[in-house]
Order: sequence, then structure tokens, then C-alpha cells
Amino acid sequence: MRRSVAVLAVAAGAAVAVWTGMTADGHLRRTVHPEDPGGGGRRAVTVAKAPEFDALRLRGGLRAYLRGRPGRAGVMATDLRSGRTFGLNETSQFVTASVIKVDILAALLLQHQWQGVGLSEGERALAGRMIRRSDNTAADALYAGIGRNDGLRRAGQMFGLERTDPYPVSWGSSWTSPSDQVRLIRSLASDPSPLAPANRRYVLRLMRSVIPAQAWGISAAARPGERVALKNGWVPLRYEGNGWAVNSIGRITGPGHDFLVAVFSCDSPTMGEGVATVEHVATAVVSALRGTDG
Repeated sequence: MRRSVAVLAVAAGAAVAVWTGMTADGHLRRTVHPEDPGGGGRRAVTVAKAPEFDALRLRGGLRAYLRGRPGRAGVMATDLRSGRTFGLNETSQFVTASVIKVDILAALLLQHQWQGVGLSEGERALAGRMIRRSDNTAADALYAGIGRNDGLRRAGQMFGLERTDPYPVSWGSSWTSPSDQVRLIRSLASDPSPLAPANRRYVLRLMRSVIPAQAWGISAAARPGERVALKNGWVPLRYEGNGWAVNSIGRITGPGHDFLVAVFSCDSPTMGEGVATVEHVATAVVSALRGTDG
């Protein structure tokens, strides 16, 4: 919704700057007029504020963008501070690739809570390698340790995941949805959660320290100074589709905002094309959720 605020300004011998509307790219339109000599140096300046969050406009813009991109994509995002939320194809299922490693670690921590014991030094070393470096051998070991798909499914029920189907042998071939992954990140970021606060902080701390080469994805939507906790996934598809699956999930926190974001894509001809799609979608959605702060 576009709103205008009339501001009475006082100046002598200057031109009058009037913002008369909004350009197509969302910027304020500025028109300069000579000062009215009979106005005694007082003039009215109308400033058009940036538009409020418009879900329909955002959905239309994203659909138009994705029609020009190879493959398909889905996104879910929410701002815990403002309560704004947005989804497009958010309940559609996508191959997880390595984003499922966050689910594996959450399941491991949940099992240890039930047993009343903490992670061993060896498990912590594996968890660090799995999240920070996306080490597949570490993920294999921890996936076996939680009981593979059965253990992941039991934990998923505790987190309220409705569209996540773990694969028995290869964790990366599991399926999930953007809405499920935002639900999981919410369980790491806020109450209520089946995970104890210390365990939630531990997962997010690892996600904030992924190696620089893997820090792409939803981080493209962050402003300077905001903190990003993320986990990305990327894999060439052989049996579940064509091309690449490229995904990014996580949290962006800053003054006035606490964004939980999950973007999934599949059937991109290259990993680079998938990354470009994910980053564009994440940036568009988070920028829109910022509203008048965008």
C-alpha cells in the first residue's frame, strides 16, 4: 500500500524538491520546482514512502522470474519480529542434498537429550566437519549413528515436519519442502522447541561458521552487519531429476528483523545456475519482507 506524508519545510532562495511518486524499480521519483516567490519561503514537500509488504506482487514477480529460469524452485520465509511470512511452492518436495545435515544433527542432539547424555568428543568433531565443511563421510557416520531414516523420521515427527521423507541409505537423496525446513530452523531459533536452548545455540553456532567457499545462498539477502547462519546443499541429479539440485536454508538476524529462510531448486543445468536462482529468490523475498525498511 502506497502512503504519502506531507512535510512542511522552510528554506530561502532554494528550489522545491517534490517526490511525486514511485518509479518502476521501487525508488522515489523526485521532481524539482522553483520556489514560489509568494510563498514566503515555505513550501510543501510530499514524500512517497516505500510500499508495504505486498505478497501478491512478490508472488507475481517471482513467478515471472522463474518462468525464465531452467528447472523449478520453492521458497518459504518468515520474519520472527514482524510476523510477516511468504511462501511460493513451499510445500513442494525437493531433493535435500546436504541441507539434510542440519536435520541429522538436530536428530542426534534430540536422541542424546532423551538419553540424558551429551555428545562425545568424536561426535562433536564429526558434527563440526559435517556442518562447517559439508563433509560427507562425517554425515555418513552420524546418519548411521541416529539409525538412518528411522531415526531421522522419528526426530522429524518431534519437529513437526510433514513433507520430509528420509532415504534409507543415502541421506542426500531424502526429500523435504521449504516449509518443513523453515519449521526446523524455527525450532532452532525460538520456543517452543523439542531441543534444549544449549543444543539450539550449538547448531546455529556451527551454521554461522561454515567455510567461506560455502557461504553463498541465503546470505545474498543479508545486509552488512547482519548475522547469517546457513547450510547449503548441491548435487547433480541422476535418478530424482535432471541437472542440479541447489538449496540453501538458514537464519538472517539484524536490527528489527529475524528472518528464517529456505530456498530449494532443482533441474538447473549447472550448479552456478542453481546458485543464481537461489540467491535471487532469497534476496527478493527478504527484501520484500523488510517492508518500508527494504
